[in-house]
Amino acid sequence: MTTAATRSLQDEIARRADIGKPLSLWLRDDDAVEPTEALDHLLALTAAHAVPVLLAVIPALTGEALVGRLARESHASVAVHGWAHKSHASSGEKNQELGPHRPEEQVLAELGASLETLATLHAGRFVPMLVPPWNRIAPAVVAGLPGLGFEALSVFGPEKPAPLKVLNTHVDIIDWRGTRGGRAGEAVIADLIRVSQSHEGPIGLLTHHLVHDSAAWDLMAMIFEATAKQSDFPWHSAGDLLRNG
Repeated sequence: MTTAATRSLQDEIARRADIGKPLSLWLRDDDAVEPTEALDHLLALTAAHAVPVLLAVIPALTGEALVGRLARESHASVAVHGWAHKSHASSGEKNQELGPHRPEEQVLAELGASLETLATLHAGRFVPMLVPPWNRIAPAVVAGLPGLGFEALSVFGPEKPAPLKVLNTHVDIIDWRGTRGGRAGEAVIADLIRVSQSHEGPIGLLTHHLVHDSAAWDLMAMIFEATAKQSDFPWHSAGDLLRNG
């Protein structure tokens, strides 16, 4: 990433501070299940820069091993990432676990079990937020979330009205349609600035530690280093943003 790109992000943070609307950034990382070298890298990198990270954990595939690994990571919190991250869409459709392909009662029952599982495993760091696999969810399922005890929903893109708080991610660092590795840093910075100039709420950066290549890790480090140098530190935990939003 060029010095010009990181400077432009610093300038945008300063601009927002000058107009009395400080930029708030938050980090969501999807598909956590168990301890891995990639998870170690993520936790070490975020801790080194004091950046809180929300891990979207797949309830059906996780257990005590992840609990133990996170025990010493006070900057990491946990949210629900569907149930098993299994698509029920028909052939030719985009992947969806929480779409309209099954009775909503069945989907909601799974999500109720998901919430109970992670709230029990990760008491103290659990955020009652649903992160739908593939960022897709049927409206009827959204309507049933408050009744299960969910307090927030997080997908990708502009926020839409919902019967509970919405804290979305807006910029993805992975080039899913190309290299499936880290995107060019200049493009990611440009996206962050573009969203900042049109969106006054918190801006979510989306990562997927299990698929990161060296470009993705380098990009995260550069963004953290650029933003940590600002007097108005812009990174916040999802829990704080939901409580104060």
